[in-house]
Amino acid sequence: MANIHINIGSNKNRRKNLSKAIETIKVTFENTVFSRVYESKAFGFQGYDFYNIGINATTNFTISEVVSILHQIEDNIGRDRCSPKFSSRSIDLDLTLYDTVIDKSHNLPRNDILKYNFVLMPLAELSPDLTHPQQHQTYTQLRTTMDELKSYNIETLNKE
Repeated sequence: MANIHINIGSNKNRRKNLSKAIETIKVTFENTVFSRVYESKAFGFQGYDFYNIGINATTNFTISEVVSILHQIEDNIGRDRCSPKFSSRSIDLDLTLYDTVIDKSHNLPRNDILKYNFVLMPLAELSPDLTHPQQHQTYTQLRTTMDELKSYNIETLNKE
């Protein structure tokens, strides 16, 4: 079984779309654990704030199979694949880690871990002592260079 980390983001119908993605991920992968929900500004374009959440899970699927499954979930929730890279999203699911695999063709570990706090913060919350396979620092150590984000318990958001 591989340990994986998935990052989910949405700035269109964020609570509804995050909930749909989470429910599908729960039945698709095993041993799912969810971070708090982090709120971040749209990056690279004008748009509503994003909600991001990190998920740790285990799977017997290969990297390519996981990526395909995540694309299918996005499609089912209404992801527009023709929109520009930096634009509003109904849902965005990214495989961030697959064990300690380094695979440039699948962008693993995902470069965004070191660029964006909305990717690093949930990962550091769920796996604080895990070491980045290329940086050789824990995600807690890497997090010290990032600004904090506003965060919420997912249960609180679901009650709104």
